[in-house]
Amino acid sequence: MPAIVIVGAQWGDEGKGKATDLLGGRVDYVVKPNGGNNAGHTVVVGGEKYELKLIPAGILSENTIPILGNGCVINLEALFEEMDALESRGADTSRLRVSANAHLVAPYHQTMDKVSERFLGKRAIGTTGRGIGPTYMDKVGRLGIRVQDIFDESILRQKVEGALRQKNELLVKIYNRRAVTVDEIVEYFLQFAERLRPMMIDSELVLNNALDEGKVVLMEGGQATFLDVDHGTYPFVTSSNPTAGGASVGAGIGPTRIQRSIGIIKAYTTRVGAGPFPTELFDEMGEQLRTVGGEFGVNTGRPRRTGWYDAVLARYAARVNGFTDYFVTKLDVLTGIEQIPVCVAYDVDGVRHDEVPMTQSDFHHAKPIFEYFDGWTEDISGAKTLEDLPENARKYVLALEAMSGCRFSAIGVGPDRDQTIQIHDLIGPVV
Repeated sequence: MPAIVIVGAQWGDEGKGKATDLLGGRVDYVVKPNGGNNAGHTVVVGGEKYELKLIPAGILSENTIPILGNGCVINLEALFEEMDALESRGADTSRLRVSANAHLVAPYHQTMDKVSERFLGKRAIGTTGRGIGPTYMDKVGRLGIRVQDIFDESILRQKVEGALRQKNELLVKIYNRRAVTVDEIVEYFLQFAERLRPMMIDSELVLNNALDEGKVVLMEGGQATFLDVDHGTYPFVTSSNPTAGGASVGAGIGPTRIQRSIGIIKAYTTRVGAGPFPTELFDEMGEQLRTVGGEFGVNTGRPRRTGWYDAVLARYAARVNGFTDYFVTKLDVLTGIEQIPVCVAYDVDGVRHDEVPMTQSDFHHAKPIFEYFDGWTEDISGAKTLEDLPENARKYVLALEAMSGCRFSAIGVGPDRDQTIQIHDLIGPVV
């Protein structure tokens, strides 16, 4: 049976949680392969809203086993707070499992994140301040602390000592902060050990055995393509690879086992944090999209920047992720807009670019070239097929599909899991 990857095709917040939840009842495992509690999902089930910050959306599907993969960075305090909040609402979190190789966010990572952002001033990236970037820096720098380490106090202490030797120099001499003691960090991690112990697994072995047994594994990517540290709008990116290739690494599943690569893309565009955004709106229409679409960060509450659909970005995302399908979300948010612009190319200093410019400088100077589509006023929230959509809404969808580099297999017409037009089945071989 297949491994399936779900990836954001813009700058995040596209509705990956809804897509995962929609498929959740038909898959056996849902794996989060990257990111931490900086990559939240909003899921609406039966009119009830769940804001998931670290835990995979599969937690809401009772027959699915959710796993935080080896590519994640985990704040244990945030994890257990989220589990308790879900339990208080009747959700069952006992199935959640955590890779022994996932890295842990320490309190000093959060401190480093916040003070370094302030230190950057106008060059700040716009991080969530959750310590995600510094944790990935320690991982790559071989100074990281993994889930398995907190079950051996001797190893844990050695690793904390190694990490703090450098961190304290920076905190005290550069950022004018107090030094962090080894004891306080060791004690901080040890308090979570017993609760975490039954959750820890060899996730790579479990997931590959599951595929061998004919089970379906869904990889739910955090963030999105244009926040990828290699393929995104660098340096205004995250510190991991939230693309399809990164999902393979972050879950420990070989690329030859992935049969479907599904891109989640809004019918317009948003992003959070600093960085270029060619179709960004600064007027009342931008505020309308933000208000009607509920465009505020799940984790931070920050208002998202809003803009029109960008087909150039869609083609790029389809290419680097090898998308087999696009799942378009929030089409209903555009209802009532008289004319809807779509970016089909860029103007960079008088030169037309039909693809994303190669250099950071050119992309920063890119101006959108728009085509315009007539809008619709009819309520589309109950549509079940393309034929149920008003003519102009259907024309808009088909036009986007033609210019986005990948077929559209599902269209979201409302926040609930049932408010989805399914054109092609998203599980199994591509037909």
